Amino acid sequence: MTVKNVAIVTGAAQGMGYEVFHALAARGYVTIGIDIQKEKLQKVKEIVEQDNVAVEIFGADVSDSTRVNEIIDQVYKTYGSIDVLVNAAGVLSQGEVTTLSDEDWERTFAVNTTGVFHISRAVCNRMKENQQGAVVTISSNAASVPRTSMSAYCASKAASLMFTKCLGLEMASYGIRCNIVSPGATDTEMQRAFWNEEADIEKGIKGIPEQYRVGIPLQKIANTSDITEAVLFLLSENARHITMNNIVVDGGATLGAQ
Repeated sequence: MTVKNVAIVTGAAQGMGYEVFHALAARGYVTIGIDIQKEKLQKVKEIVEQDNVAVEIFGADVSDSTRVNEIIDQVYKTYGSIDVLVNAAGVLSQGEVTTLSDEDWERTFAVNTTGVFHISRAVCNRMKENQQGAVVTISSNAASVPRTSMSAYCASKAASLMFTKCLGLEMASYGIRCNIVSPGATDTEMQRAFWNEEADIEKGIKGIPEQYRVGIPLQKIANTSDITEAVLFLLSENARHITMNNIVVDGGATLGAQ
């Protein structure tokens, strides 16, 4: 049996991953959510299922290739197809290069870069069998603009961005499109963890000269729905001739320097 419109979303327990997971399910996809936060993911599943949609969840660390391969094999065996992949799992470690620990550096790359590689490799091997599919990796505007105290995050997101473009080039002959969405400051749990007070939000919008941040020309931070809409566009038939592209959703914060 082959089921059409099967989607996999990593990082589905919160933030952008949750929004995309919910949005795809609402649009009729059989949506599979993957996240290391098992209890939180279960609560998300219960919320989304209230809309009478088809969802399934797996607790997993995307840096564990064996577990990733097991999940993708199981999904493909069950549904006979994987049509969409959204790489939304991510972590953010802050600290200047001279004080950043090995553990923070390695964990950041393990999730933000190696995790994208693991899940994309496993899914694209299945997509190739059906000669179609769409992949979107959520990177960051920090992938192409240096940030103080964010070297690991910036470098890992830059690597996942270029990896996805290379993947798109290799997969093009199979009808598989691979694109990137790069958010700027967005109102998520991850972002709020680094804000001590509401004034920090205003500083980010106006700019922080001592950190070489120019601020956000549109004078607001993004909502997760802003990012989700860009992801949905790239997954849709409206973007059927777009691949290896990067849509930056940052209110102009990087001045188009992508």
